Amino acid sequence: MNRGDFFKGVIQWEMMTKDLSLEGKLPVFYYDNTSMTAIYTASTEKVRRLLPLPDMHPVEAMSGRALVAFTAFEYRRTDIDPYNEFSISFPITFRKKAIPGITVLGMMARRYFTAYVWQLPVTTERARRGGVDMYGYPKFLADITFAEENGILGCTLSEGGKNILTLKGQKLKTSVEKINRFKTFSVKDGVPLAANVYMNPIEFGKSMSSKAATLSLGTHDIAKKLQEINLSPKPLFFQYMPVMEAILYGPRNLMDD
Repeated sequence: MNRGDFFKGVIQWEMMTKDLSLEGKLPVFYYDNTSMTAIYTASTEKVRRLLPLPDMHPVEAMSGRALVAFTAFEYRRTDIDPYNEFSISFPITFRKKAIPGITVLGMMARRYFTAYVWQLPVTTERARRGGVDMYGYPKFLADITFAEENGILGCTLSEGGKNILTLKGQKLKTSVEKINRFKTFSVKDGVPLAANVYMNPIEFGKSMSSKAATLSLGTHDIAKKLQEINLSPKPLFFQYMPVMEAILYGPRNLMDD
């Protein structure tokens, strides 16, 4: 697949808010991006308390240990201008309970992941407002900076001068990977919504080494909440995509699933 072919055959619709203050297209195209994701484990019961609906069930690596995904995004060229984003999410199943170990292996085999987005800070007001108003994503403005040093890519997340976390990962050797699908869950006005994200990893690397990534928590309230869920000291899995394309589809009610 050549660069740009990923977007062919996908129709976009022009969108605008009622007050005509914000316009854009759906689905949103992300043409040139970098991301890295580190998967940690945490107490299943404590993760469950952070989920807004009883129909949301944590996906576990093993009984009692749920998955927590930390993903840093650098969006260099998009339909809504360049911005950075950091996602903290909990892989879940909706209504049907997950099976420890088996559910996550199935997700990896199908390259189809479902998760509740718990925190989603961004660096521009346009990205924040669109995500909050349309999707019900928990977006807020934050400082998200990237730095590279000695084969390590680092991302620091902070708000109001308080550090939330720093994620560092190895710049792994990459190859071409198949398209990944992510189904994100959010809640708007008490109603659960779902949205599909398709990623085309043009350059992709992965590692199950516990040394592939490190996570340092700061003093921000979000960091304190993360400390309370008994995060594992080392990652279970790490993936690195220095070059990828993505499509974010519009939100929909779960009745339309």
